[in-house]
Amino acid sequence: MPQRKPEYLGEPTLARVMRRPRWIAALLLALLVAAAFAWLGQWQMGNAVRTQSVAELDTETPRPLADVAELSQGVTEDGAGVVVELDGSFVPGDTRVVAPRVNEGETGAWVVGHLATSGPDAAEGAHLAVAIGWAPSASAAEAAAERLEADPAFAEPLRLEGRYMPAEAPKIPDADADPQSMQAMVPAHLANLWTGVDGSVYAGYLVLHADADGGAADTGPMAAASLLGAADLDAIDSVAPLPVEAVNWLNVFYAVEWIVFAGFAIFLWYRLARDSWEKEHEMQLLEAGEGADPEIDRTRPE
Repeated sequence: MPQRKPEYLGEPTLARVMRRPRWIAALLLALLVAAAFAWLGQWQMGNAVRTQSVAELDTETPRPLADVAELSQGVTEDGAGVVVELDGSFVPGDTRVVAPRVNEGETGAWVVGHLATSGPDAAEGAHLAVAIGWAPSASAAEAAAERLEADPAFAEPLRLEGRYMPAEAPKIPDADADPQSMQAMVPAHLANLWTGVDGSVYAGYLVLHADADGGAADTGPMAAASLLGAADLDAIDSVAPLPVEAVNWLNVFYAVEWIVFAGFAIFLWYRLARDSWEKEHEMQLLEAGEGADPEIDRTRPE
């Protein structure tokens, strides 16, 4: 026969037990603890929303590459996505294809060149990967790279403008793909494939910009504006970086935790008061001799 839980009837009621001085004092202590936890939750929530006291970084006004990037360190948060300008010369024979690359919703490939930089807007004699343009397929990109390489003016000095981007995570080629193919922009890997790398290599890469006439900001015997047209390439999408996320979700999680702790402090007081009330009635049942009734479970209910 299943055991029945004891019924706690009569005096004292739970409300009367809770109104006793010691439980009122315990309630005040629980409320004080809950208030402290609630204040901590409010403080944590306030920190979750970052105040933008510092002016937003201007990423669209061209700046010298030397102002946003240093050879001794990787791409910084302030340097990522900034439009820069610099002088340099492409190194013939080091043009590579990176695929797949999405441009305006279509999948294709990038033609990537090896630029030897020159001062004063960049480090003298350093090396920079430049995403020159986009083709609808890897084979079309290979053909475009060959056209660029075949033009003697490709190695002439240029004035370039583009968006400086951080390196991407390396990707292993698929099993059925060429093991030497590149699927991500990794300047460190490109530097291992280039010839004549006798200086430092920039950690990021440049996405070449097109001007209003369809080329890029330029000067020199082979104007950079003619690079895309000579190779029959499309300009690569150059999207400004998104603003820094204003909400710190980790702090939001901590704030919710503090609110839960505040509620638990009140619940703990209620549970302890109820346990005391149940224990008092159990003692009454024992003293009244009802403990002899086998139908009554003397254990405290959970």
